[in-house]
Amino acid sequence: MMNQQNFWNQRYAGENYAYGTLPNAYLKEKAMELAPGNILFPAEGEGRNAVFMANLGWEIHAFDQSVEGGNKALHLAADHNVEISYTISDVENIQYPENSFDALALIFAHFPGDNRRTYHRKLSCFLKPGGHLIIEGFSKEHATFQQINPKSGGPRDAEMLYDLEELKEDFNDFEFIEAAEQKVVLAEGEFHQGEASVIRIFAIKK
Repeated sequence: MMNQQNFWNQRYAGENYAYGTLPNAYLKEKAMELAPGNILFPAEGEGRNAVFMANLGWEIHAFDQSVEGGNKALHLAADHNVEISYTISDVENIQYPENSFDALALIFAHFPGDNRRTYHRKLSCFLKPGGHLIIEGFSKEHATFQQINPKSGGPRDAEMLYDLEELKEDFNDFEFIEAAEQKVVLAEGEFHQGEASVIRIFAIKK
């Protein structure tokens, strides 16, 4: 069985950007409500969201386990004449100072079910009190959409799909401004196409 790092290196190895070069729609919407600061993007892949936020004046820190993804993210940043700090690491080994970021964006950053809460709490420690959390990820209900249309994307491991109540418990030291499961139509590159069930969260760390 292919490990996760090899899977993502293979997906990102092509010339095209697997999920396009435009930002995630929910991230774009929430960015309009925030003043620029410094933001962390875990599992950032090919950099579309990081580069978008850099263009808005944010200081960007991103990481992903894929070398191929990191290379393409840096190319995309150069194409847009912005700078991003991008580290090759998985979430288990990544380290940043506690309380150092103004925002944390988890955009389709799905972690194994048995480690999910540990990883989410680790990442939330890097966020300052008063900092903003933005999440969009596939819900448990998305498994139905995957069966109808595999191009809708998302982990094939049902344990990695999100449950809203579990996420609220993962981030139980946050005030939730928005927290909802929604049906959306994705148009993000080759691998996020069509109807999907997602969870969207916008919250502030207490």
